[in-house]
Amino acid sequence: MIDIEFIRQHPDEVREKSAQKSYPVDVEAILKLDTEYRELLGTVEALRAKRNEIAGRMKGGKPSKDDINEGKQVKVELAEREGYLAESETALAAQLKKVPNMPLAEVPVGASEDENKVVKTVGEPTKFDFEPKNHAQIGEQNDWIDKERATKVAGARFTYLKGPIVLLQFAIMQWVMSVLTSETTLQKIIDDNDLKVSAKPFIPVIPPAIVKTDAYKATGRLNEEEVTYKLVGDEEQWLNASAEHTLCNIYMGETLLADTLPRRFIGYSTSFRKEAGTYGKDMEGIIRLHQFDKLEMESFTTPEDGANEHAFMIAIQEYLVTQLGLPYRMLQKCTFDIGFPNASGWDLEVWVPTQNKYRETHSADFMADFQARGLNTRVKSKDGKIVFANTNDATAFALGRIMAFIIENYQTADGQVRIPEVLRQFMGGVEQI
Repeated sequence: MIDIEFIRQHPDEVREKSAQKSYPVDVEAILKLDTEYRELLGTVEALRAKRNEIAGRMKGGKPSKDDINEGKQVKVELAEREGYLAESETALAAQLKKVPNMPLAEVPVGASEDENKVVKTVGEPTKFDFEPKNHAQIGEQNDWIDKERATKVAGARFTYLKGPIVLLQFAIMQWVMSVLTSETTLQKIIDDNDLKVSAKPFIPVIPPAIVKTDAYKATGRLNEEEVTYKLVGDEEQWLNASAEHTLCNIYMGETLLADTLPRRFIGYSTSFRKEAGTYGKDMEGIIRLHQFDKLEMESFTTPEDGANEHAFMIAIQEYLVTQLGLPYRMLQKCTFDIGFPNASGWDLEVWVPTQNKYRETHSADFMADFQARGLNTRVKSKDGKIVFANTNDATAFALGRIMAFIIENYQTADGQVRIPEVLRQFMGGVEQI
């Protein structure tokens, strides 16, 4: 949630930047509600003070008739005004929740994802001396991917993964955990990218796959129409669409000590998405399923360290893909594409030989204090100052997607797949499947 004080001081900027993100906001209506709320609050506080004054006069003796009558009158008026105040506060909060986070100054202005900025391209597109197959063809011919039987059991966009591809997934998971829990490796990434952040390791977490409505809405991530499955039951709950959706709210309503930050997590979760609006896209293979497994980074920092932490997570993503030996490019996302709660967003895309293009494998999202404000996650410094935390989340790997692109880039002429060197120790030394 955005700070109302920022809207008061920068109404034109809020109007302009919200429109740049394709979330038009009625700033005048918000400021009018804010004025009404503050006027009511002043009235209520004055009535409370009057009530306390009368109560003070009535202590220690028999109250006068005038005090009794005035006390009754104030009580009635206060109850009425407090009701109006609660309604006003609710109305203002509802409008504030419609205001997106303000993009950082360096975020490119754009009206579609086509205006995302390619910052760099690393590695040459993979070439073959034979006609390459896509990952679905290789997976099916080796009986690694079985969508036909999964459809009978669960419906479209589900699959059974079997045999070596399952071992590959667990190898990726173990390798990522070994990287992110190693202070030595993280320090190397920091040094190689000249970053000013701590090398404090990530804590592995398996978070809940279910989240309550209030906790989900507070993240700014609940997308009911396009993404998220709602559960039917006594309490309103949702299946998470990514691990960070139940990691960013882990400290909801809490105050963290600044000298304990950063707090970093690497979360593993089975995630669920409707994939609404993607009919006919990526129907083969394991790129766009309703159920998928994901490794996600999440961190909590002081406001001073938030932007540097964002750069650190992007550097980790590059390190992981580079170690796999995959060609990739980095994109700085434009205002349209960064998302409602984001102040900044970057994507990493890996080369897909059979599609002759780069496809997204990673995103890195910096929320500044926007998400923490909605979650009421605060930071207390040594001098006692309390501010809202900064949050970052970033993909380590969406496992199905990265396996698909490993298969395509590392395939052999006879339909087998070479294993990237960094993963072999986690597959018992197997070099090819």
